Amino acid sequence: MLRAGPKEMQNHDNNNQKVYPQPMDESVNQNKDSMETFISKIFNNISSLKGAYIQLQEAHTPYDPDKIQAADKLVIEELMKLSELKHSYRDKNHPKLTSATPQDSRLVAEIQEQQNLLKTYEVMVKKFQSQIQTRDSEIVQLQQQIQESTQRKFKLEKKLKQRGLLSKERDDSEEENNFFSVELTPNLFCSAVDTAYKSIHDFSKPLINMMKAAGWDLDAAANAIEPAVVYASRSHKKYAFESHICQRMFIGFDEESFSVEAGNLSISNEGFFHQFLAVRAMDPLDILSQNPDSVFGRFCRMKYLMVVHPKMEGSFFGNLDQRNYVMSGGHPRTPFYQAFLKLAKSIWMLHRLAYSFDPKVRVFQVRNGSEFSEVHMESVVKNIVLGEGDQRPKVGLMVMPGFMIGASVIQSQVYLSGVRCAE
Repeated sequence: MLRAGPKEMQNHDNNNQKVYPQPMDESVNQNKDSMETFISKIFNNISSLKGAYIQLQEAHTPYDPDKIQAADKLVIEELMKLSELKHSYRDKNHPKLTSATPQDSRLVAEIQEQQNLLKTYEVMVKKFQSQIQTRDSEIVQLQQQIQESTQRKFKLEKKLKQRGLLSKERDDSEEENNFFSVELTPNLFCSAVDTAYKSIHDFSKPLINMMKAAGWDLDAAANAIEPAVVYASRSHKKYAFESHICQRMFIGFDEESFSVEAGNLSISNEGFFHQFLAVRAMDPLDILSQNPDSVFGRFCRMKYLMVVHPKMEGSFFGNLDQRNYVMSGGHPRTPFYQAFLKLAKSIWMLHRLAYSFDPKVRVFQVRNGSEFSEVHMESVVKNIVLGEGDQRPKVGLMVMPGFMIGASVIQSQVYLSGVRCAE
């Protein structure tokens, strides 16, 4: 029997040898994980660079050379790190990426990125807090300067008037152009009353129009406000809606806080007058944009929810999104809400002005069914006809309250029930 040669035995062994597959997929996954980790480090570096850049911006306001130098150094360091990552990728050399498992490295990179983002937000919060404190300090200083300037002005005018060097009459154009030229007089308050009444009338127009568009029965709605009123004309039922607006807007007017929670702050007469002057020429939406949760902002929010019923708003817009937005502390920029803000501003200014006087202006209301008095009341309908034998008419609706400035009376505006009107 022939013995197999070495070559034949080698071939036989090769044929019997088991072949194991190479872990090619594992190698590919490791490369993929390494690349994902590398990308995570790039994002981490970019986040750090963004945080360093914000610190550099913050160092410029207020200008601080030391902080600028430190922040600039930090920006350069982050740029150098980014450059190193670029070179390592170009040379296909990733020693830092293989120091641990790819999963661990990627997790560490994500944690570092979140930490850098947190540092960025902390820097931004500190910056905003600093800006708020600076603005608050500036406001306090400006208010003190205004008060001091006003007091000096009053003293100088008093001395000049005593010496006969200052005329008591002022030019109207001068009053419009000079903040401090506005004098606290009964005529100024009468003008504010007229503006407030006009704003009630102006807001009732879009309110009634939207009720019509939503399919409301205006006759039934007017009777629901005050069922006992006998109208001389169907068009006069608009005064029921004006009365509804007036009643709710003037709730709390006789309180110094106007039913708005403002802490235990005590405001002087001059302080109320300064508030009146401050908002007099400003758009109400601009005021709320600066401080949505101010006392004026809370007043607008409270009164809107009182004047506009949820069912009414739901029929207008098909939802209560605007109401929910107001309740959450916002002030929407919708035409309807902006129309309401004009009304709110006029009533707010009237309240500020009423408490500017010493003693303060007193407000009085007229109950429905009261006998008409020409001393304290004025009819909103001017062409009424009263016969000689007719009884004195009764008040059906109060559409604007009256006021007393010392001994002077500003008449309440009322709608008289059951009277006849001239053609």
